[in-house]
Amino acid sequence: MSIEIFQNFAPATSNWHMIDQARIDAFADVTNDHQFIHVDPVKAAETPLGGTIAHGYLTLSMLATMAYDIMPDLPDSSMGLNYGLNKVRFLSPVRSGKRIRGRYEVARCDQKDGRLTIEWLVTVEIEGEERPALVAEWINLFILEA
Repeated sequence: MSIEIFQNFAPATSNWHMIDQARIDAFADVTNDHQFIHVDPVKAAETPLGGTIAHGYLTLSMLATMAYDIMPDLPDSSMGLNYGLNKVRFLSPVRSGKRIRGRYEVARCDQKDGRLTIEWLVTVEIEGEERPALVAEWINLFILEA
C-alpha cells in the first residue's frame, strides 16, 4: 500500500541541479518576466546582488524535478499531480551559475477514496550558502489504481 511507503519515508535530499543563465533566460521567455535582475548581467552586476538571479518561481518550479531524485516508486499509482502549496517563503536569491538541491520530509499523508495526498516540507538549499533559497509546504496528489 502506497501510504505505508510515505509513513516510513526518511527525509531525503535530491541531487544538485544547475541554475545557469540559459535556464533563467528560458524561464523568462516562458513567463514573459524579463526584469533586468534576471536577464541583464551587465545591469544586474551594478546591484548589491552583483549579478543576475533566478526568478523565485523558477526555483519553486524545480520542486518537481528535484522530487524525481528522491520519490519512491508507487506501484499502485496511475498518476501524480501537483495539488498545491500551503506556504512558500523565498529566503535567499539563487545567483546564476549556482546549484540547488531539495531536502524533502513528509509532514502528512492521507489515503482515501483511491487518492493519496502527501504534504512535503521542502527546503531548497543553495550550494555553498548557509541560508536556503526557499522553504515550502508542497502537496502532491496520487491517483491510485483500484
